[in-house]
Amino acid sequence: MAANLSLISTTTLLLILCTLAKATPPGLILTLVNNCPYTIWPAIQPNSGHPVLERGGFSLSTLTHRSFPAPSAHWSGRIWARTACSHNGHHFSCATGDCGGRLECNGLGGAAPATLAQFVLHHGHADFSTYGVSLVDGFNVPMTVTPHEGKGTCPVVGCRADLLKTCPHALQVKSGHPHGAVVGCRSGCAAFGTDELCCRNHYNSPQTCKPSSYSEFFKHACPATFTYAHDSPSLMHECSAPKELKVIFCH
Repeated sequence: MAANLSLISTTTLLLILCTLAKATPPGLILTLVNNCPYTIWPAIQPNSGHPVLERGGFSLSTLTHRSFPAPSAHWSGRIWARTACSHNGHHFSCATGDCGGRLECNGLGGAAPATLAQFVLHHGHADFSTYGVSLVDGFNVPMTVTPHEGKGTCPVVGCRADLLKTCPHALQVKSGHPHGAVVGCRSGCAAFGTDELCCRNHYNSPQTCKPSSYSEFFKHACPATFTYAHDSPSLMHECSAPKELKVIFCH
């Protein structure tokens, strides 16, 4: 009789746990999609004090994707693509976005120029996810961020244009030699390094940091992006509790 009661109790407990599991909604998922016609090496850098996700970087073949859970608590950081990477013995390097010669960036940032997706997750009174695409550090691949099943204002933002084809000569980064392919498009700050273009010193305020002809090149092609330090993109949002944030490269 005691054995039967024990069996019933165990069965009841399992049923309760299964019901709770079904009732608990899945957490926020981050999905990285490679629509580029070549392999890329996505990289993820958390802001200070936040955990590294997926060891900070991995390879992603063309027309594949990788999904992983976002932290369940507040998290902020950035995601970008590294391109034209090669591995020679112990040396790993990329033409754009390189993070100190590592496959797994483990918290390191990437070398400009690189298109950046920026995130602040799980904040505010309604579990907001804030996201944007920045060209402040230049451009290397088209990129969009698409939320799914969020409440409120949840636009798709980013840069669909291939700016490598139209990048001004003064901003071009080429692979290998002066006549190589254009692999990146630098910001005016990276190209010329002036306080005005970099919004440094006297120019480091919303009142004095203004768009330049170089940032306007990026803004004209991709209005829903940040193009200089104190820029305000045309698409703002308050996206509450999305189920998934999808970063699509070459979208």
